Amino acid sequence: MPAMSPDDKTPLPPSTLFVVATPIGNLADISARALDVLSRVDVITCEDTRSSRPLLDHYGIRASLLPLHEHNEREAAAKVIALLGEGKRVALISDAGTPGISDPGARAVAAVRAAGFRVVPLPGPSAMATALSAGGINDAQVLFAGFLPPKPGARRAEIEKLKAVPAALVFYEAPHRIEETLADLAALLEPQRTLVVARELTKLFEQIAAMPVADGPAWLAADANHKRGEFVLIVSAPPPREGLDAETERVLSLLLAELPTKQAAKLAAEITGQPKNALYQRALELKDL
Repeated sequence: MPAMSPDDKTPLPPSTLFVVATPIGNLADISARALDVLSRVDVITCEDTRSSRPLLDHYGIRASLLPLHEHNEREAAAKVIALLGEGKRVALISDAGTPGISDPGARAVAAVRAAGFRVVPLPGPSAMATALSAGGINDAQVLFAGFLPPKPGARRAEIEKLKAVPAALVFYEAPHRIEETLADLAALLEPQRTLVVARELTKLFEQIAAMPVADGPAWLAADANHKRGEFVLIVSAPPPREGLDAETERVLSLLLAELPTKQAAKLAAEITGQPKNALYQRALELKDL
């Protein structure tokens, strides 16, 4: 089916929720389709009317606004469902980027679907995708981890849990926590892993810097401006493991004597904290001996 031209004015279906991605900084990054839909819906649900109003005013969009944020998402979703029941067309936006990705919206979308109404996504800006596209990290797999816990102990425990995941890790971080987060990443992850710090993406002072993860704190301290803005952090996948240590081999061998291969590898991973895939491969090798 051929792509539609931006000039095609197809009727907007009634009783539909449109999930619309909006710019993460530069107002020009909004799509023609997003502008068309936002200009024709009956209501726009937004995370913060004060944050969304400059974008909507810039493009002369005058739809009614309904706040939908993390503290009222359930109640706001009920209002959206009621509007859809009246045949209204509703758009969902967040403060910036794609709703539902470390932003409110996912619960509302689920509730709308459960109520039997149609949900139509309008793709567009995403801080995660923007950082990955310019980060130069070439790992085959990527894990989006969102915001790390704000409390130090919980944050370090989460980093330890993610440390062995065989994928590049993507985090969002706020300026008031960036110093602690880079310090914890440097302390807990292998020093040869690459860290990409992307801040103020698409804005006037955009900066994307790559370095060994161990150098993150020093880079941050080198310039006070490095601590400003909203951050996307990318950490390359862990280096390949040379092999399993003797204790892990012992645990795996004992479990293999009593359990099927896959179950033994899974339980060994839970006991030792080693990657399940590596344990499964080693279990297959041991079975063949």
